[in-house]
Amino acid sequence: MTLVRTKRTFAVGLGAALVFSGALGVFTAGAIYAQAQSLAGSWAGGGMITFPSGERERARCRVTFRNSGGGGVAMHAVCATASARVIQNAALSHLTGSTYAGEFYNSEYGIQGSIRIRVHSHNKLTASLSGGGGTAQFSLNR
Repeated sequence: MTLVRTKRTFAVGLGAALVFSGALGVFTAGAIYAQAQSLAGSWAGGGMITFPSGERERARCRVTFRNSGGGGVAMHAVCATASARVIQNAALSHLTGSTYAGEFYNSEYGIQGSIRIRVHSHNKLTASLSGGGGTAQFSLNR
């Protein structure tokens, strides 16, 4: 596998997943549903991917979240860098407060890792991910 293919594979797999960092809190089932409801919908934005080599590249993503029951959220993302585009899905769980986390796996590129999301307001979230030897940070808006 060439360095370009490896870089593109990592960027696409990593960029498609969103990772969350968050606050602590204790919520009733109704409040958990309200938090999941605040994440549901369409989001778009961008961020930076850091490859295992230390090289960095910008990425743009369009993401849709939908409630999947019990505080869970299903994610569908389409992300692109200058060299690649990928479609990816993930299942997230509500942790506490405005924080969600899960694992992603991109079967097309064989990349897996962890993802965490923090909802800052009804129209802003940050995402962090780690997998395939690299990391990524994104900011998304409705």
